[in-house]
Amino acid sequence: MTTVQRILDTKGRDVFTCTPQDTVLAAAARMTERGVGALLVADAKGQPVGIITERDLLRKVVSVNKSHPDLKVADIMSKMLWTVTPEQNIDECMKLMTERRIRHLPVVQHDKLLGLISIGDVVKHLLSEKDFIINQLETYIKAG
Repeated sequence: MTTVQRILDTKGRDVFTCTPQDTVLAAAARMTERGVGALLVADAKGQPVGIITERDLLRKVVSVNKSHPDLKVADIMSKMLWTVTPEQNIDECMKLMTERRIRHLPVVQHDKLLGLISIGDVVKHLLSEKDFIINQLETYIKAG
């Protein structure tokens, strides 16, 4: 079973961040610029204090017509952070994402941020595992 560590090894450990004081417009621009669906919100010491996602932008800004140029990330970010460790497997990640209705999980170990994984990362690895198993079975059948 694939672990979170394996996902990080494959995709990299880049985590794009913003601060609670950044404007929502700046955060949205950064997400677009980086091609990501979420930014980890970090305090002045670099510690995660929340996350802002495309879903936050849609539900808390666009759908309620709240797009003010001075609106801050702190006003709409999700403050509850669910995290995983590198040793956890992707089934545990999928369960947590499904139960909590979230799409991104910070990866931490001993209070140190190691990366951020998304539901897309998890699905990509699941499909890769399935392809590997299918290829192994086909090879076995052809050899037999």
